[in-house]
Amino acid sequence: MKKIEIRIPIERYEKESELDGNDKTLLQEAREASLSAYSPYSGFSVGAAVRLKNGVIIRGNNQENAAYPSGLCAERVALFFASSRYPGVPIEAIAVTAKTKARVIAEPIALCGSCRQVLSEYENLHGQPIRIIMCGESGPVVIFGKASDLLPMSFSSKDL
Repeated sequence: MKKIEIRIPIERYEKESELDGNDKTLLQEAREASLSAYSPYSGFSVGAAVRLKNGVIIRGNNQENAAYPSGLCAERVALFFASSRYPGVPIEAIAVTAKTKARVIAEPIALCGSCRQVLSEYENLHGQPIRIIMCGESGPVVIFGKASDLLPMSFSSKDL
């Protein structure tokens, strides 16, 4: 059996203030989006902001439901709205952050598998990478250069 090693390049910044202007703005938009999340059950409010190639920034936040599977993650809310409102416009980057009353989130927030798959789909659709910026309420910021770094060996239309 051949062993496969996957190396994922990431950028890591100890503080948000170290980011360039565009990434800092996108992360601030994600923070704003988290403030209006509908998370009455978990108390875990997630905000996402998507920057499109035309410069437009779209916000999204998690939307919970008493029937948990009926809710939707902040990332997909932002991505689906961006795609429906601006069809054909490539996505350059997405920033994701979260907050909760239970504790201060001091580490980057990871995206769920469904959101990773959706990002991968949009990356394939537009034929260009999507930067993924992740941060908690405080602490370090982690940036992945493309969605496929978060989802190696992803399922795509080529597999159908």
